[in-house]
Amino acid sequence: MKWTTEQKHFMHEHAADDLTHLLLSASRYPNLDIPFLVNQLAARRQIREKLPTWFAEEDLVFPSKIAAEQCSSEQTAMYKQRLVSPDDRLCDLTGGLGIDSFYFSRQVRIVYYIERFTEYCEAARNNFQTLGADNIVVINEDSVSYLPHLPAVSVFYIDPARRGEGNKRVYALADCEPDLPALLPKLLELAPRVLAKLSPMADIQQTLALLPGTVAIHILSVRNECKEVLMDIRREGGKDTENGVQVHCVNFTSSGKEEIFSFSLEEERQAVLHFAPSVLSFLYEPNASVMKAGAFKTVALRFGVEKLHASSHLYTSAELKMDFPGRIFAVDAVYTFNNRLCKEIGKEIPKANIAVRNFPLSVDELRKKSKIKEGGDVFLFATTLSSGEKVWIRGHKI
Repeated sequence: MKWTTEQKHFMHEHAADDLTHLLLSASRYPNLDIPFLVNQLAARRQIREKLPTWFAEEDLVFPSKIAAEQCSSEQTAMYKQRLVSPDDRLCDLTGGLGIDSFYFSRQVRIVYYIERFTEYCEAARNNFQTLGADNIVVINEDSVSYLPHLPAVSVFYIDPARRGEGNKRVYALADCEPDLPALLPKLLELAPRVLAKLSPMADIQQTLALLPGTVAIHILSVRNECKEVLMDIRREGGKDTENGVQVHCVNFTSSGKEEIFSFSLEEERQAVLHFAPSVLSFLYEPNASVMKAGAFKTVALRFGVEKLHASSHLYTSAELKMDFPGRIFAVDAVYTFNNRLCKEIGKEIPKANIAVRNFPLSVDELRKKSKIKEGGDVFLFATTLSSGEKVWIRGHKI
C-alpha cells in the first residue's frame, strides 16, 4: 500500500496518544480507517527500540501488533547475517514481519520469504520494496506444502510459531508450528543447512536430542535479557555431535558493546570446578546468555574465578577480572545471615538493589524483613557459600 498524506498526518499527530481513546473516537475521522491506523501506531511503538532503522522509515506497514512483538530485534538479525555467505540461497519458512528475511537479504544471493497469511505477504512486499530489498521473493503459501515446488536453496531458516490454540503461548518444540523435529529430515534432504530460531525458554539438552546434526548454538541476549536460541544444524553433522557442539553466548549491552563467550559442550563436561572457601574482593554474575548455556565450570576456569556454591552461580576472585562476561562488583562487606541481621541492616542500608541466588527467602520476603527500599547504588546478594553458610554480600557495581 501507499500511505496518503492524510494518513501520515494522522500518524504524526497521534503518535503519543492513548490508543484506546483513539479507537473510541473513530467517528471523528470518517475518511480514515482508524482501527488500521491504531494498529500501525501500536506496532511502531513495539519496534521503536528494537528496530530503529525500520522505525525511522515512515512508509512501512505492519500487519499486526503481535508480529512486531515477536519479531527479531535489529541487533540479533544483524548477528545472524554473519552466519550466512554471499553465495547462499536462503529460504525463510516462517516469514512473519520479514525482519530476518530482510537482513539475510543484505548478505545472501536470494531469499525466498514464505508466509501463509496474505496480509503479511502484502505488507512484506511493500516493506521490502520500500527498503530496496529487491532480492527477496515473497511466496504466499503454506511453507511445508510448498517445499516440493521450492527452487534449490542452500540454507533453510525457520522460526516456529510459539502460540497454540486460543493464542496460548507454547514452549515444547513439538507443539510449535511447523513441527521442526518432524520436518527436519525433509529439510536436510533439500538443503545442507538449517538455522532454527527457538524460544529463549528452550532447554538446551532436550533440544539437542530433538535436533540431531546440530553443530553450533548461538544464545543471543539484548541488555542481559535472553531473546533467542539459534540452532545451526548441518546435514553432515550426523547424529552424535552433542559433545562437539560449539556454544556462542552473545550479549548486546546498552552501550552497544558486544560480549561473546564461546565454549564447547565437551569442554564444559570435562572441566573440574573449584569452590571458593570465602568471598574475596570481587563478585561476578555471568550474563543471561552464559547462564542459559550452562557454562558454569568453563567460565570459572577461563577467567580464573571461583564459584561460591554449586547452585549459586556467583563467582569471586582476589584480583579484578575486567573481561568477565557479566556484571562485576567490588565487595564492600559480607554479613552472616540471621534474624538479627534482618532487623538491623535496614538502618545501615536504607536503600539497595537486592538479588537472591540459591537462598531460602525471596527478594520480597527480605525487603519485608529488613525494611530496605529498592534502588540506590548499593547491591546486596543473598546467597549460600560452599560451606552451606547463608550470607548477604554487599557491593557496588564496577
